[in-house]
Amino acid sequence: MIKRKSLRNKGKIKLSKYFQDIEIGERVSVISELGLQPKFPSKLQGRTGIVESRRGNSYIIRIKDLNKEKTYIIHPVHLRKIKK
Repeated sequence: MIKRKSLRNKGKIKLSKYFQDIEIGERVSVISELGLQPKFPSKLQGRTGIVESRRGNSYIIRIKDLNKEKTYIIHPVHLRKIKK
């Protein structure tokens, strides 16, 4: 897996992604934004989950990890909506 952005997008953070609104109960995938520090945990990369609630500027995401359901607090810049 290559962890880098294309040369054209390097260092950029889209403000529309940074301030995006996500509805509660919506399915999202977790994609790390490489332009931010500190770096994002690699075990969450590519996982999908359901938005439970909002906490400050971030969202609480419920992700199933093997047989357990875990909750993570993730900023919306790392989340992408899944279309049905």
